[in-house]
This record gives sequence, structure tokens and C-alpha cells, in this order.
Amino acid sequence: MDIQENIPDEGEVILIDKPLTWTSFDVANKLKRACKFKKIGHAGTLDPLATGLLILCTGKKTKQIDTFQAQEKEYTGTLVLGKTTPSVDLETEFDAEFPTDHITPEILDAARRQLMGKIEQVPPIYSAVKVDGERLYKKARRGEVAEIKKRQVEISLFEIDATHFPTISFRIICSKGTYIRSIVRDFGQLAGSGAYMSALCRTRIGNFELKDAWELTAFIHQKRVALNLEVDE
Repeated sequence: MDIQENIPDEGEVILIDKPLTWTSFDVANKLKRACKFKKIGHAGTLDPLATGLLILCTGKKTKQIDTFQAQEKEYTGTLVLGKTTPSVDLETEFDAEFPTDHITPEILDAARRQLMGKIEQVPPIYSAVKVDGERLYKKARRGEVAEIKKRQVEISLFEIDATHFPTISFRIICSKGTYIRSIVRDFGQLAGSGAYMSALCRTRIGNFELKDAWELTAFIHQKRVALNLEVDE
């Protein structure tokens, strides 16, 4: 028997800058395989078309995942007014166009303010929320309609910059369970138009910041060197 099997795995907390198009599961699976982790999980899912901070826990540290997931989160990104997609991002094709000529700075600010504080939001139909035991995005891809319950979330900061209108840059600080795509969708509706999210980056979870995160391949390289493994994975 390998003596290593009897050594308790105290685990570690890993900060990764999730690459574009990767799912959070893709990152966890890659690290598990490449770095020989026996147990690994991530705290807070990021959509494939989002980048930024992903916290992963290994070994005994996986017991802390719920604690990390419950912490405040911060995002930056861009939304575009005048068009919508079913997924509220660029995963799906445009399905409608809306006017934007009527939108003034005052309308934008009023929409922003209505989405501040404790609000109720409906998760996007393309999301990992489970309805009747199945992920919503699976139902959406089959064209099925499901009843989605509202959830209360808290938006403590929502800043916008409309310098490049109809593209709007934003910064959001929010509670656990907040869907940024729902904020984008609702913002477009409140402005009397439609909107989709063109980019999203998670910059902070609690006291953990993106600036301290590893690039995925760089982490794998240093970890495999430390473990005396081949470094070509």
C-alpha cells in the first residue's frame, strides 16, 4: 500500500482566474486530474462566458465551500442595450431588437436605482437552478417552459458608465445567489428597451481578490513541479 494513502489530506484553498468558455466544473476537473487531487470542489459557479475569480477547495478544505459561497461578491462587466438573447449573454443568438433613442441619462439612473438594495429577481432560464430535479438550462435548450420562483438578493452597489452608449460598463457588489444576467435583463426592461450581457468578470469573493488568483496553466505547472510530476499536462 502507498504510504501516502494514510496521510490526512489537509487540503488547500486555490484561487484561479477562470478562463473564458470554461465551466467551473471544467476547471475543477482539470486540476483534479493534472494535480492529482483526491477531492476538489468550487465555491460559486461562474458561467462559461464569464471570467474571473474562482475559489477551489481540496481535501478537508472542501468543508469551507459553503462559507465561501455565502460571502459578498463583486463583478465588473458590460451590457448592451437594444437587443436580447434567450440566455441574456452571447451563448445564444439574438432574438429581438428594441429602440434606444428614447433612453436618457435620467432613465438609466432610475433603472439602476430600482435594482439597488434588497430586491426579488427571477433567475435566467439558462441557469443551473433546478426545477423538478433538472437544471433549467437543460429545459431551456429543449424549448421547455418552466415556472421559476423569485429569490431575494441584495445589491449593495451598482455603478454604470454609459460613455459608449448603448454599451454600458458596470460594477456590482451583491449577495450570494445573485444572477448578474438577471440584473442586465431587468435593467434593459426598466429602461424601456432590452439588454444582453457582453462581458463579465468576478473580481472579488469576500476578502479574496482576483489580483491574487493564479492563471490556470501556471498553477498546474508549479504544482506539478512541486509534486515531481511531468509538467507537460
